[in-house]
Amino acid sequence: MTVGRSAASAIVADGLTRSFNGQLALVDLTFEASPGEVLAVLGPNGAGKTTTVRLLNGVLAPDRGSSRVLGIDPATDGNEVRRRTGVLTENAGLDDRLTAWENLVVTGRIRGMNKTDAGTRATAMLERFGMADRADHRVQGFSTGQRKRVALGRALLHDPDILFLDEPTSGLDPDATRDVIDLIGALAEEHGRTVVLCTHFLGEAGRLAHRMAVLDRGHLLAFGTPAELAGEIWKGLDVNLDLGAPADDALVAMLASAPGVLTVRSTGSGAVVTVNERAVIPRVVASLTSGEVPVYGAVPMPPTLEDVYFAVVHDQATKADR
Repeated sequence: MTVGRSAASAIVADGLTRSFNGQLALVDLTFEASPGEVLAVLGPNGAGKTTTVRLLNGVLAPDRGSSRVLGIDPATDGNEVRRRTGVLTENAGLDDRLTAWENLVVTGRIRGMNKTDAGTRATAMLERFGMADRADHRVQGFSTGQRKRVALGRALLHDPDILFLDEPTSGLDPDATRDVIDLIGALAEEHGRTVVLCTHFLGEAGRLAHRMAVLDRGHLLAFGTPAELAGEIWKGLDVNLDLGAPADDALVAMLASAPGVLTVRSTGSGAVVTVNERAVIPRVVASLTSGEVPVYGAVPMPPTLEDVYFAVVHDQATKADR
């Protein structure tokens, strides 16, 4: 992970709670994000992701709890927080009456940039995101992907320390989604910039996130790296052994008796063994080869972010049913 502009946490949330018309939207949210980190805030629509972004940018005030963004309390100094953060909302929020360049310049002027600097940065951002040839076109006729690119350029216009992305690939086709994901990955490497990625698309989060916060109906179900959360849910690591043929009963029994092997099951091309740590893998392979069993591959299969997410949500649902 890139070490950022400050050794302190970029974001700290402590018991953030917010309701609307008596309905709780966020309940005792507590987490932190480090400089240079991509934090994925995961959950379905209505989980509380957008409310979290608004609270951390001082657009909303919490009913209770507190937060610090770059050491600043957004509830009391939202303007200062917003000068140092960039936000990409799900619907982009562009002014259809203005050109792409004008949309960026207006935002720069609102944030206190002079006209020359705002214009120079607007041109640079549109070039960066492949929209220079559309700079003088009104955004009313832009595709969803083009609008997202302009909005991303607008969010980065003032070189923010923290970038909040709320469903950044919603409505995009696969090619545009890939492009935006690649851009987000590059942005997280720049200057130790922290990226908070709010999404319900798990594939994109899995490619980018250092840590994940799982929200459901305003409650934080889990927080940590995928590996940390997987360690709390599952015991052991699955390893796919390619042996060229299904493991027979004798071979399954031999593998099961090896130190550090927890379980074994035969597959069409060999076996999947569950070991208690990665260090067991070379010993298993060595025992097979010494017994003249050909090993064409031994591939660890750690749980994916999707696996972790659905396990967390399932565990919560199971507890709720008890």
